[in-house]
Amino acid sequence: MITKSYIQRIKANISIYAGKKTANILEGKYKSIFKGKEMDFEDLREYVVGDDIKDIDWKSSARSGNVLIKRSHAAKKHNIMFVLDTGKKMTAHTQAAELKGTVALMTMGTIGYVAHNNGDYVGAIYGKDNSYAMNPLKCGLFNLEKILQTYERDMDHSSVSIENVLGHICDTQKRKMILFVITDLDGMEGVEEHTLMKLSHFHDVLFVNISDMDITGLNAYDMDHNRYVPNLIANDPKLKELEQQIKNDILTACANKLKRHRISTITISTIQEIPHKTIELLERHKNANIR
Repeated sequence: MITKSYIQRIKANISIYAGKKTANILEGKYKSIFKGKEMDFEDLREYVVGDDIKDIDWKSSARSGNVLIKRSHAAKKHNIMFVLDTGKKMTAHTQAAELKGTVALMTMGTIGYVAHNNGDYVGAIYGKDNSYAMNPLKCGLFNLEKILQTYERDMDHSSVSIENVLGHICDTQKRKMILFVITDLDGMEGVEEHTLMKLSHFHDVLFVNISDMDITGLNAYDMDHNRYVPNLIANDPKLKELEQQIKNDILTACANKLKRHRISTITISTIQEIPHKTIELLERHKNANIR
């Protein structure tokens, strides 16, 4: 259940085990990477670690005694759309034995809070039952809380694939957006090349892969058959080696598929990784789009 203290937990999560510096870097990377295309001057703000030094207004900085950044109107407002995986699999566990749905929620909440702090519009879309649920792009903390609440409520109530959700976006969404696709290895593997081509031509697209627990792991649970994996299978070293090889091959194939369209991805297994992995994702996205 999302409570009033949930956003506070998300805010704290930004700097878990790294202190305030991580929060500053995360927000700085976010602001410097997702800059507006239009450069109509709007105002000045203080420099944040990660900002592009090309945006420093040296004359204003000299007058004020602080390092100031030129900010355009477009740089202040972005359309951040979370594309979320749903279904029974989100009640499974990650490799770190944390609920996949919880890790997905905290990842969305962390990025969403930074976006809110930047004054951006935030929305979400995901499969619900045999259709789609849409939280329209809006500003504000109340909007972010609502998105988290509705996704938590609906995350295991659909069989709609992430490929279908992304196709729905291609067909219905006409405004430019920054898409954070939060899914798992199965979801990434199922996304078609032509869908990625359409999306990346019009939007910024970033993928977050929430890891799955190994079937050869301790107390592994078979979601398809509603039972624990027998010890004979879970403790088989050859099967474990084969499973890791298959997972690595699929992950490499998915990463290469996304790379062909300048789409970056990272894998998250635990809530503690979210701040550092998010920074890594933003850096990869920046480097992938340097021309």
